[in-house]
Amino acid sequence: MPLLSKSIATVAMTVVAGLSLSGCATEDYVDKHIAVVNDRVSALEARVAQVDQSAQAANAAAQAAGGAAQQANQRIDQLTSRVDMIEQQMARKKPRN
Repeated sequence: MPLLSKSIATVAMTVVAGLSLSGCATEDYVDKHIAVVNDRVSALEARVAQVDQSAQAANAAAQAAGGAAQQANQRIDQLTSRVDMIEQQMARKKPRN
């Protein structure tokens, strides 16, 4: 029986050692996978930079359009008061019949 216990213990130790070594990743394996992840991160960073640039351009265009709309509204307000004044003058005049 001691020989059987010794054999079982040896087999068990061999299995445990084999399983523990199979869970380790080699440096080359890790480097390859990190390189793939780094490439994807770099591509995403470039895309984010493009999107950010587009967003800033759209924001600048929107601000310019808002400024133009504000100027147009001010001009309309000026013209509205002039039209009102002309209408009042026309209402005070008597017809030429």
